[in-house]
Amino acid sequence: MEGDSALLAAPIIVTALMGADDFAWAEGLRRAHFPAERNLVPAHITLFHHLPPSALEEVAGRLKRLCGGPAPRAKLAEVMMLGRGVAYRVESAELMAMRDELAEAFAGLLIPQDEGRPRLHITVQNKVEAARAKALAADLRQDFRARPLAIAGLAAWHYRGGPWELAMKASFRG
Repeated sequence: MEGDSALLAAPIIVTALMGADDFAWAEGLRRAHFPAERNLVPAHITLFHHLPPSALEEVAGRLKRLCGGPAPRAKLAEVMMLGRGVAYRVESAELMAMRDELAEAFAGLLIPQDEGRPRLHITVQNKVEAARAKALAADLRQDFRARPLAIAGLAAWHYRGGPWELAMKASFRG
């Protein structure tokens, strides 16, 4: 019983899942540039940072329903600075429409960080010296070209302060 209450107490993070090739590329960059002691989660695209654990069943149902259709078109748009880190900005009107639908469904349950419109991105480095982040951004920008990014599915994760624990995932079918 105590384990059940701990499971229910874990906030939910919602992410978009990349296709296998794009995930391998992003994960390789993350492993190469993210401080190892802080790199506790795989490469990801966050849609929501903190939904209440009590909403997991509804979150899962909505993610599965959204994945019943075609995968959203997306592209890597640019290398962006995160202050003390670097990411690739993701552009996808279709993924943002899905996120907007979820935000509307969970209105009143969102934390301030999730109430605004996010800048979708894939973080490859964070929490480093600003000069180190600027150097990596300059290096990545040299060869960067905007390109398509495969979005394979949606997932919900339990957050307990360390590595995330997968709660559910669904793949696009359309």
